[in-house]
Amino acid sequence: MQRERIGRERGWPPPTREEFDTAAGPEGALYVGSPQTVADKIVRNTRILGLDRFDLKFSNGTLPHGHMMRSIELYGTQVAPLVHAALEA
Repeated sequence: MQRERIGRERGWPPPTREEFDTAAGPEGALYVGSPQTVADKIVRNTRILGLDRFDLKFSNGTLPHGHMMRSIELYGTQVAPLVHAALEA
């Protein structure tokens, strides 16, 4: 894991499952889960922050190419349409 490697160099403790769960939760910075879960989080934060644009980084580290391509496909075919529909309602 990239954070573990960098953390060792900088003296940080290893990441914990609790940190991941918090970051992946409704108020965290990670957008992970089903297309509906990701869309719901984008919609929520778009409304709270008054955004008119949302950019997503698909990987932080060494995600295999096939997984990256699948993530991009899901974002374009499922997540984005859900977000657009929710924000238009």
